[in-house]
Amino acid sequence: MSSELLTERQGAVLVLTISDPASRNTLSEQAIAAGIEALNIAESADDVRCAILRGAGSHFCAGGNLQGLQERRRAGPPAQVRMLEHLHQLVEAMRAFPKPLIAAVEGAAAGAGFSLALACDLIVAAEDARFILSYGRIGLSPDAGATWHLARALPRPLAQQLVWLAEPASARQLEAWGLVSRVADPGQALPEALRLAEQLAAMAPNALASAKELLDAAPGRTLTAQLAAERDHFVENLFHANAAEGLAAFGEKRAPRFR
Repeated sequence: MSSELLTERQGAVLVLTISDPASRNTLSEQAIAAGIEALNIAESADDVRCAILRGAGSHFCAGGNLQGLQERRRAGPPAQVRMLEHLHQLVEAMRAFPKPLIAAVEGAAAGAGFSLALACDLIVAAEDARFILSYGRIGLSPDAGATWHLARALPRPLAQQLVWLAEPASARQLEAWGLVSRVADPGQALPEALRLAEQLAAMAPNALASAKELLDAAPGRTLTAQLAAERDHFVENLFHANAAEGLAAFGEKRAPRFR
């Protein structure tokens, strides 16, 4: 049986679950396609304010299916190129998603599973979660954006260590390095991620989208260009109805009701 992607609504939060516990939720074409579709639909759904990516059972995602890799090796390079391009479309959809996307990690996040966690905006990990880029153990190099995200988030020696040595890193270690946002008790990654998502869902979605866009673009811009982008976003958000509501709520000492 190959993995599937299950969707569930928890109020304003969309929970996406990669489901094939027997394989530690390895990725399938079906799950990847469903993930892209779910994010595209959620992007235009006003009642979805935040999304969470998790794995079914006791693990997050073990990445690619090794049997599938063997089959594509026999089929030749074009088959693997198609699979990777499809997986990379999912990563691009995750990064382009304008709403907060949180990874809730229990157990193993390995290979492309680690990459997908890195593609989320925030990672909530259980205390006993383990993260590993295991490619080097089988003579492969990373995929699904792992090197892009790590190179932007860590000093090169730390990123190189994760990629080359293929050793598991703990949630606490990655929290110290700034990759994991919150560490939860074992079995509590999803509840903790939901608490965080509910906080974000109460905020102005246009302002959150602006902040995500600005932070993503900043490393490739000069200071002058980034200041110009901040100016444009600030003015646009100031004249949005949510700014009127936020300013009024602040003056009236009440919680704002953003839309």
